[in-house]
Amino acid sequence: MHHAPRHRHHAIAAACLAVGAWPSAWAQPATAATGKPPVVVEAKEVRARPDLDAVAEGDAQLRHGPIEIRADRLSYDQATDTARAQGNVRITRDGNVYSGPELLLQLGTYQGYFVNPTYFFSRTQAGGSATRLDLMGEDVAIATGGNYTSCPREGDATPAWLLSTDRVRMDFPNNEGIAEGAVLRFYGVPILAAPVLSFPLTDARKSGWLPPTTSVDNKSGLQLSVPYYWNIAPNRDATLTPMVFAKRGLGLGTEFRYLERSDEGVLKTSFLPNDRLTGHSRHSAGYLHEGNLFGTGYYKADVVRVSDNDYWKDFPGDYPSLTPRLLTGDAQVHAPVFGQWKTYARVLRWQLLQDADPVNQIVAPYDRYPQVGFHGTQALPGGFEFGMQTEYNRFTNPNDTIDRARMTGQRWHTIGSLSWPMVTPGWSLVPKFSFNAASYSLDRPLTAGEFIGQRQLNRTIPTFSLDSAWVLERDTTWFGRGMHQTLEPRLYYVKTPYRDQTGLPLFDTAARDFNFDSIYSDNDFSGIDRVSDAHQVTAGVTTRMLDAQTGAEALRVGIAQRLLLSEQRITTDEVPNTESVSDLLLMGSTSFWPQWKLEAGVQYSPEISRTKRSLLSARYSPGPYRTLYSAYRFKRDESEQVELGWQWPIYGRVRDSRSPPTQQCSGAWYSVGRVSYSMRESRVTDSVLGFEYDAGCWIGRLVAKRVSTSRQDATTQLGFEIEFVGLSRLGTNPLRVLKDNIPGYRLLRDDTPTEASAPTVP
Repeated sequence: MHHAPRHRHHAIAAACLAVGAWPSAWAQPATAATGKPPVVVEAKEVRARPDLDAVAEGDAQLRHGPIEIRADRLSYDQATDTARAQGNVRITRDGNVYSGPELLLQLGTYQGYFVNPTYFFSRTQAGGSATRLDLMGEDVAIATGGNYTSCPREGDATPAWLLSTDRVRMDFPNNEGIAEGAVLRFYGVPILAAPVLSFPLTDARKSGWLPPTTSVDNKSGLQLSVPYYWNIAPNRDATLTPMVFAKRGLGLGTEFRYLERSDEGVLKTSFLPNDRLTGHSRHSAGYLHEGNLFGTGYYKADVVRVSDNDYWKDFPGDYPSLTPRLLTGDAQVHAPVFGQWKTYARVLRWQLLQDADPVNQIVAPYDRYPQVGFHGTQALPGGFEFGMQTEYNRFTNPNDTIDRARMTGQRWHTIGSLSWPMVTPGWSLVPKFSFNAASYSLDRPLTAGEFIGQRQLNRTIPTFSLDSAWVLERDTTWFGRGMHQTLEPRLYYVKTPYRDQTGLPLFDTAARDFNFDSIYSDNDFSGIDRVSDAHQVTAGVTTRMLDAQTGAEALRVGIAQRLLLSEQRITTDEVPNTESVSDLLLMGSTSFWPQWKLEAGVQYSPEISRTKRSLLSARYSPGPYRTLYSAYRFKRDESEQVELGWQWPIYGRVRDSRSPPTQQCSGAWYSVGRVSYSMRESRVTDSVLGFEYDAGCWIGRLVAKRVSTSRQDATTQLGFEIEFVGLSRLGTNPLRVLKDNIPGYRLLRDDTPTEASAPTVP
C-alpha cells in the first residue's frame, strides 16, 4: 500500500513521455537565509501562482525535508507556509506513518491537526487510531480518543489487546507521554486501568510506575509487586517496590544503582516488618561496588546478608546464587606496584545459613580476616621466567559453624617458581622448579603428626616439573568436507619429595577434581596447606578436526593417564597410593552435524575395573525454537542423575523471527522445561515446566519451578506473564528462569526492555 502511488506515478510518466508531455510539478526554492529545505509538489495536475500558492490533484505528493505528504488533493499557501491535504492523506516522517481523511499542517513550525488519523510507529511495530491529532510543533502532539496496539486489525473485529485513552499528550523532548483515562483491554476484558498514566516514549529511562508483577509459591502464596522507578540522574537511579504476600503481609524492596567514570555499584534491600507465618520481621541487604584504582588496579565490595537461616528457602528469588546457604561478605583492593607486580588486601567473612536438621547442615569455609599479599611475574635474561606470590592470612571460624573445635590461626606462605619455556609453533618444552613454603602460628597446639604439640611451625616443599607438548597437523576430508586435523600428544613429569603434613590445618585446601586439566598439575590439592608427594609421568593425546573453511571445531577426542614411578603417601583420602597407574580419562565432543552437539567423559579405574565417573550429554537443535537436551551424570557411590531439557513447538506454525510482529503467524504453542532426576534417591531434585503461546502480537507464558531445599522439603514457584508486543509485560517475567535453566533456550521475541535500562555516565 505504501508504494502504490509511486508506482502509478512512474507509469503515468512513461505514458506522458510517449506523447511528448511530463507530469506537473512545482517547487519553492530553499531560502538561503533561513536554511529551510524547499517545498516540492508533484501530481497529475498542478496549478500554481508564483510566490502565492499551489494546488495539486491526482496522486499528489509534497516533500519538505523529512516530511512527505501524499493525498488525493494538496494545497500549499506560501504566505502562511501551510499545507492542506484531503482524501487518503498519508504523512511519513522518520519511519512513522500517519493516515487519515484530512490534514492541516504549517510546515515550518510543524503545527496543525489531523482528522480521524491512524498511525504506525516503526520502532515498536505498533500503532492505532484517534478522532483527532493536534500537532503542537515538532516536540509535542495531543491525541484525542486514541488507542494503540500491535495486533493486526481484521475488519471490524476488536484486536486481541488494545490500549485506549481519552486524551494523550506526547512530550518528546522530555520523553514523556501522559494518558488520561487509560484502559488496557485483553480480548475485550479490562485488565489494567488508570485515571492518569505516565509512560516513556522511547527506550530512554523515565521516572514512573512499572508494570505490576505477580507470582505464586508454596511458601508465601500469591505475591503482588508494583515497582516505582526513579530516574535520579543520568548515572543514578532507584526502584522502590511495594510488595504484598498473601500469607506473610506487606513488604518493601529497594534497588539503588550508580555509575561513575571509575566505579559503579548497586544496593538492594528487602524488608518485611511482620511476617505472619514466623511472627517476626524478615529482611535482606546486598551491596556490590566495583571500581578502578591506579590504572590497572581495582577494588571491590560484595556483601549479602539476610535476617535468618530460613530466608533462602522462603525467598529464593531475592539473591540467586549457586551457594544460597553461604552468603558472601567480601571486600578487596588490588594495586599495581611495578611492571607485572601487584599487591592486594582482602577481608572475607561468610554468613552461614544452617538447617535445624543436623543431617542437612553444611561446613563453611574459613573467614579471612584479613588477607594481604603480593604477587607477580618477571621475565629474566636468557628466556627464564620468575613468578612469586607471598601472602598473610588470619583464619577464623564463621558463626554457626558445625565444627567449633576446628583449628584457627595465622599463616604466611610463599609460592615461587623459575621456568625456562622453549616454545616453537610445533612443540614446546618447559622445565620448571617451584617451591611451596608456609609458616603457621596456630591458636592451639597440633595433636598429630611430625609437629605434634607445636603452635609455631614452618615447612618448605620443592617441586620439579617438565612439560612437553607437540602439535602435529594435516589436511584431510571427512564425510566429503575439507578438514584440518591435529594430533596433540603431551608428556608431563613431576618430582615432589615427601614431607610429613599430618595434623596440619586445612585452611583453604581441598582435593582437586580429577579431570583433563588437573591431571596435568603438579599437586593433587588446591590451596596451600597440602602438597602431594609425586614421582610420576602423565601421558595424554588429543586430536581435533577443524573445518578447513571456517576453523570451527567439529570433533575433539582425548585420552590421558598417569604413570606413578613411586608410592604416593600424601593423598586426598589419606591412604597411600601404591598403584602403578592412575584412573584413565577419556573425553570426546562433536558438532560435526549442525543440528547435533554431543559430549562424553569417562573416568575408568583399572584397580576395580569399573567406571568411577561418567558424563554423557546430547543437544539436538533442528531449527528455531526447537531444542532437546539430555545428560547423564554418574559418580560411583555418590550420585547418579539424569537430566532432560527442551523447548519445542507442540501446536501451530512456528513464526519467522525475521518478520515484523504484526505479520507473524498466530496461535503457536511451545513447551519448555528441564527435569533433573536422582536415580540414587529415586526422586526429582529440580524441575522447570512451562508453556508459551505466541499469538503474534502477544505472548503468554506459564512456568512452574521446583527446587529441593532438602530431601523432605522443596520450594515451588508458579509464574505467569503476558507480553504485549510493542507495549510492555504484565506478570512475573519468567524469562530469566527459562534462560538460566534450559540449555539452548531462545526467546520467542526480541527482549524488548520493559524496565529501565542501566544508568549511563554523564
